[in-house]
Amino acid sequence: MNTDHMIETKPEVMLGKPVIKGTRIPVDLIVRKLGEGASFEDLLDGYPNLSKDAIQAALIYAADMIHNETTIFLKTGTAD
Repeated sequence: MNTDHMIETKPEVMLGKPVIKGTRIPVDLIVRKLGEGASFEDLLDGYPNLSKDAIQAALIYAADMIHNETTIFLKTGTAD
């Protein structure tokens, strides 16, 4: 699924955080709620502007961000 049509970032909306297009619902809120045990149905009931496709797009977007993340390990000079 291409998330470009479902997720947007605009500096004037939620300080540029990725949100569901046309809403102020941040991607991280959706992922957090699901991680805390909410179901898709809970989110759809609580946020009428959401759709199942939007929730799935948020999860895919979050996974893509983690997948593309680069981790750099730095040696601090302290002994272990």
